[in-house]
Amino acid sequence: MARYIRTRGSVLAALCATALVLGACGTADTATTGAGTPAGEPVAGGTLDAVQIREPNSLDPAALPNVWTNSALLGNALYGTLMTNDVETLGIEYSMATDFSSTDGGRTFTLKLRPGLTFTDGTPLDAAAVKYNWDRLRDPATASESLRQAAQIAGTDFVDAETLKVTMAAPSPVFASSLVLSGLNWIASPTALAKGRQAFDENPVGAGPFILDRWSRQDVIELTKNPGYWDAPRPYLDHISLRTVPDAGQRLNALTSGTADLGAETSWSNLSKADSAGLVTATVPLGGGQYLAMNTRRAPFDDERARRAVSLALDLDAVNTAVFEGTGAVPATLFAQSSPFYEDIALKRTDEDEARRLFDELAAEGKPVSFTFLAYSLTEIKGVAESVQAQLAAFDNVDVRVEIMDFTAAQSRVTSRDFDMTISAAVVQDPDSSLWTSFHSSSRGNPSGIVDPELDAALDAGRVGTTTGERSAAYETVQQRLVDLVPGVFYIQSAPSVVTAPEVHGVRMYGMGSPVPDGIWITE
Repeated sequence: MARYIRTRGSVLAALCATALVLGACGTADTATTGAGTPAGEPVAGGTLDAVQIREPNSLDPAALPNVWTNSALLGNALYGTLMTNDVETLGIEYSMATDFSSTDGGRTFTLKLRPGLTFTDGTPLDAAAVKYNWDRLRDPATASESLRQAAQIAGTDFVDAETLKVTMAAPSPVFASSLVLSGLNWIASPTALAKGRQAFDENPVGAGPFILDRWSRQDVIELTKNPGYWDAPRPYLDHISLRTVPDAGQRLNALTSGTADLGAETSWSNLSKADSAGLVTATVPLGGGQYLAMNTRRAPFDDERARRAVSLALDLDAVNTAVFEGTGAVPATLFAQSSPFYEDIALKRTDEDEARRLFDELAAEGKPVSFTFLAYSLTEIKGVAESVQAQLAAFDNVDVRVEIMDFTAAQSRVTSRDFDMTISAAVVQDPDSSLWTSFHSSSRGNPSGIVDPELDAALDAGRVGTTTGERSAAYETVQQRLVDLVPGVFYIQSAPSVVTAPEVHGVRMYGMGSPVPDGIWITE
C-alpha cells in the first residue's frame, strides 16, 4: 500500500529520489493528523463536504478527465479503480484488477480481474464489460477525454470472464503508467451506457464505493455509500457532497470557514495560505509542468524563430510573481536532480536583445508575430495570459490578443487545433506517460503539433528501453530536442493537491493527484 506524507505549515516541494513524487499521509487504513499525531483506526460514518474545480459535462467515464483539476474524486467514487500507482515508487497496485502484465515487451498485455465483481445494477463487471468500455474510449467518435491513452490500444480480445487480452498499437512496456492517468481506469455498466448519455447521467452505474443520489447541475452532486462495495468495510463515509468552486479564492474560503472538509487545489498561492491557516495540504510534485503551447501547424508559430523569440522575451519569474504571488516554482529542467533521467539542460533562458532581433527579422520578412492567447476562464490562467501579453507589449513587431473562454468551449477549440497559444501540461511521473502523449507527432495528445523525427525516435526509444541507462540516454535527447524546437514554454510546476481539514484522514492519491475516496474517514 502506498505511503504518504502530509504536512501542515509547508507545501511539499521535494521530489522523491526514485519516483519524482511525494504524496499525502499514512496508508489508506491508518493516518496521521497534520501535526503528525496518530489519528487511530478508521471511523465509519459521516458526510464529507468536498469542492472540485470544474463541473463535469457528463458522468460517463468517457467524458471524465482523471485529473485532480477535473473529476478525479467523482470518477473514483462512482467507478472505483482497476489499479493505481504508488506515487513514491510508481509501482502499480491492484484493486478491481489483479494483474496487468506483458510477456512480449509491451506488444500485448493480459488484464486479470477479481472474480465476482458486480455493478450496482447487478450486472457483472467482467472482461466483457472492460472490453466494452475500452473499445468505446478508443473510438474517436466517442470523443473521449482519455482518447490519447486509449488510442495506444489497437484491439481487445475477450478470453474469459476474468481475462482480457490487450494488443497495443506499438510496444509500450510501461502502458500501465498511462492507464492509471485516464478514464480507462473507470469501468461503467455496459447495460446502463447503452441507454444513452442522458439516461446514464440520471442514473450512472459503476462498481465504485459510492452511488449517485442527486446531481443538481451548477450546484451539488450528492453521493451515498455503496453497501455492496467489493472492498468492505470500505467506504467508511456514509455520504459525499461535492460542489464545484472554480474560483481559487472561494475554494480557500470554503475550507478556512469550515463549509468544506476537502478541496482539490491547483493554486500554489492557495496552498501557501492554506498551510498558514492550519489546514492540511497534500501535494504530488512532478517533473515538467504547465506550459504555453504554441500551435506549430500555423503562423506565426510554424516558424521556429517566432517560438524562440517569445521564449527568450518572457521573464517567467515575473509571471510567477504576478500570478502566483511568488509561491510557485518555475521549472529549470524537465526532471528534478533526484530523477534518474535528470540532465542539466535548461528549459529556457531570457535574452531580450536576441528576442528583439528575431522579432525584427521576422517583421522584415513580412511575418510580424501576431497571435491570440486562448485562455480558460480561471483566475490564474487568465492571469498568465495577461502577464504574457503585458510582457510582450514591450517589444516591437509583436501583437498579442487574449481570448477568454469557459473550459468546455476552450477545450473544444484546443481539441480541434483552432488556437495559436494556449495552456497545456506535461507533468512527469514515468516519462512515457506524459512526454510521448504530449510531444510525439503521432499522438492525439500533442497540442503543439510538433513534428520532429529525432524527437519521435527518442520518445519511442524511451518507451521501449529495458534498462534505466537506455531510457536515460533516450530522454536526454528528448530534453535537448524540446529545448531546440520550443514547442512550448514551461512556466510553472504543476501542483496536484488536495487541502483538507485536520479532521479528515486517509486521503490517498495516485496518478496526477487523483484522490481515492474509499479510505477517507472523519473524526470529530
